Amino acid sequence: MSAPAVPALLLVGCGKMGGALLSGWLERGLADRIVVVEPGPGAAPFEARSAVDILTKAGPFPRDFRPAAVVLAVKPQDMAQVLPPYRRFVGEGALFLSIAAGKTLGFFARALGEEAAVVRAMPNTPAAIGRGIAVACANPRVAPEQRALAEQLLAAVGEVGWVEDEALIDAVTAVSGSGPAYVFLLIECLAKAGMAAGLPEALAARLARATVAGAGELARRSPQSAERLREDVTSPGGTTRAALDVLMAADGLEPLLRRAVLAAAKRSRELAD
Repeated sequence: MSAPAVPALLLVGCGKMGGALLSGWLERGLADRIVVVEPGPGAAPFEARSAVDILTKAGPFPRDFRPAAVVLAVKPQDMAQVLPPYRRFVGEGALFLSIAAGKTLGFFARALGEEAAVVRAMPNTPAAIGRGIAVACANPRVAPEQRALAEQLLAAVGEVGWVEDEALIDAVTAVSGSGPAYVFLLIECLAKAGMAAGLPEALAARLARATVAGAGELARRSPQSAERLREDVTSPGGTTRAALDVLMAADGLEPLLRRAVLAAAKRSRELAD
């Protein structure tokens, strides 16, 4: 195993996403010591890990505890009341990495002070199996080595991309942040369509789930574009072509999905703070 990236990390919140990140960090040995602040049961699976110290409330932290990064994985509505005990780490040069939807870099500047180095990131739920993707945006206080650290921390559970324009995070939220729900809905709808065509419920659900999962994995591994992969499945005059004539009609899947993504992006802008 390579040397840890940093001596210490502080994770605030250990729910599903925080727990996924923590698992990834431990698997990769990214820190000698990780302090977790979690009042609920979310951190229980990590109690036996020697590198992890679990607190049920913020502090008091040891005077020599200087985390390289404070990772904020609490609910957006709780963020304002959670932040005050962590302001001390701004002056000690810590990076603040937030995965809270809707909480802008401006919000953190107001809450932590203009000197705070903050990265805002939008991950998604496949991080739970190490197959997520996160897109991040840094404020001007983030040094190159802190940006690299943020990428390491996020890459522990999947792919990482960056944007310089924070406004694009709303579109990211609409596509990848909310996107898993669209895929799960596709599985539901495909199964119901199979049942309408006469399949037993259990078989229709199994076929829908395996087909979507397999097609997604093929798309991930293949160097071909999604368009090319679709064309490879489609024979002229065949069954797939008959279905695609419906899905690719003027009022078909593409305009419907566009409206859905734009609605999600609009809501993301409305929730921004």
